[in-house]
Amino acid sequence: MADFTSHYDNMDFDPFNLSDGYKDLFEQLAKDPQKLIEANMAYMQDAMKLYQSTMLGLMGQSQEPVIEPEKGDRRFKHDDWSEEPAFDCIKQSYLLASKWMRTVVSETEGMDEKTAKKVEFFTERYIDALSPTNFSATNPAVLEKIRETKGANLVHGLKNLLTDLEKGEGQLRIRMTDVDAFELGENVGTTPGKIVFQNRMMQLIQYEPTTDKVQKRPLLVVPPWINKYYILDLQEKNSLLKWLVDQGHTVFVVSWVNPDESYRDVGFDEYLKEGTLAALDAIEQATGERDVNAIGYCIGGTLLATTLAYMEANGDDRIKKATFFTTMLDFSEPGDLGVFVGEEEMDELDKKMDEAGYLDGSGMAGTFNLLRANDLIWSFYINNYLLGNDPRPFDLLYWNSDSTRMPAKMHSWYMRNFYLKNLLCEPNGVTVAGTPIDLSTIKTPACFVSTVEDHIAPWQSTYMGAQLFSGPVRFILGGSGHIAGVINPPEAGKYGYRTTGKLPDDAVAWAEEAKQNEGSWWPEWQKWVKPGGGKAVAARQPGDG
Repeated sequence: MADFTSHYDNMDFDPFNLSDGYKDLFEQLAKDPQKLIEANMAYMQDAMKLYQSTMLGLMGQSQEPVIEPEKGDRRFKHDDWSEEPAFDCIKQSYLLASKWMRTVVSETEGMDEKTAKKVEFFTERYIDALSPTNFSATNPAVLEKIRETKGANLVHGLKNLLTDLEKGEGQLRIRMTDVDAFELGENVGTTPGKIVFQNRMMQLIQYEPTTDKVQKRPLLVVPPWINKYYILDLQEKNSLLKWLVDQGHTVFVVSWVNPDESYRDVGFDEYLKEGTLAALDAIEQATGERDVNAIGYCIGGTLLATTLAYMEANGDDRIKKATFFTTMLDFSEPGDLGVFVGEEEMDELDKKMDEAGYLDGSGMAGTFNLLRANDLIWSFYINNYLLGNDPRPFDLLYWNSDSTRMPAKMHSWYMRNFYLKNLLCEPNGVTVAGTPIDLSTIKTPACFVSTVEDHIAPWQSTYMGAQLFSGPVRFILGGSGHIAGVINPPEAGKYGYRTTGKLPDDAVAWAEEAKQNEGSWWPEWQKWVKPGGGKAVAARQPGDG
């Protein structure tokens, strides 16, 4: 037990400074209790309606629900939640209490905007945690499993819990998938390729062609360094890299190093000089081609944009077309991630990173999981611990669990200058590798691809970033979220996408103008990137030079 608890001995139990936020909330309620009184009265009226409805339901009379789960809420899909009066009452009681909490928090005035957003966010996480589905005594699916297995599911669930605590070295890291079911190069990341260059920051992979002729201009892909590159190459059926190769691109992908303590003083400069710039040099060495097209994904896109501005300032025009997947450049509205970024939060994070020399990948993964707690935390808690099921093999969740570390210097600089101060979108707001960065100087034709349900890089924020360049810009809005909306092969025929030739200043105005299209956005992007790439040439084999 000491091994499990020692991790918490010196832990700050208020790392997000919530106590001050809720203190402010209660002070504002005390100053003007009218909204609280109104919320209480509305709750009591609804509770009385629910009581009457439940009594009639117990007598066999069908009743309309007082409140129902929101569309898309999958927690209450078991039939008993609607067919058994007792469980229906538990469900609706929870939903009414949740509604009351949201009303009190959202309608309280007097807090500053940042504090209000933080209180709203963590109130939602509290609401998520209190769901009756998260308790064995109030979850009909769990009770059913207990009857079927005579309680063996709870025993196996406890074993799963202890295994996760042991693997997490005292921290609870809930397994989302069977990690032993996958091996890189065997059943994930299987598109054939070869490492053609490497340095201390990255390896550059060139993929084998599948066509006799290829486009003259190579394609560089810069993934995020928060996770591994093979999100773009999970399985052959959904591999973006395989699809790009099949379209006749000579594809090069950066595979970032997973840094240890020795990288503590590596900064954003090194990611630019020894990452994107080194990759461009290596591609020219490998193919003889100076001109390339480039794709950046998430923070990889932020680095790509910074690289373009750096190159513009230094008279380097090797990147001819640039694509940005779910990339934020203007961080003024970062969505829910913004609640984790403040001076006090960053000071605490810096202390933590100073000890190790890096931010452990599990910390960032945990933050992302909190953004969708019901899907990425509680559903697995129920499956693994209450139902006693073993995690199922799932390639996307295997990748999601395979997080990487981030150097202390780089991550602190990135979070403070981009998220906290929003300096990247200001002309010469930051200096990288000795060069002031001005995104407005970028003339390179660009295509921004974002997704409507993205909880990490909200599309309205990425749209603001698309306004910063001085060259021609295209904006495509796909369906689904940060990962599924990007990894959306044409064969799946899912989600759809919106696009228009115009780029008004306002994201809402763009959405009103945009046309809805069926299927994947991949072919639409291919139509944009292909023109101007020169005549087709003989296929290039990795390592041929």
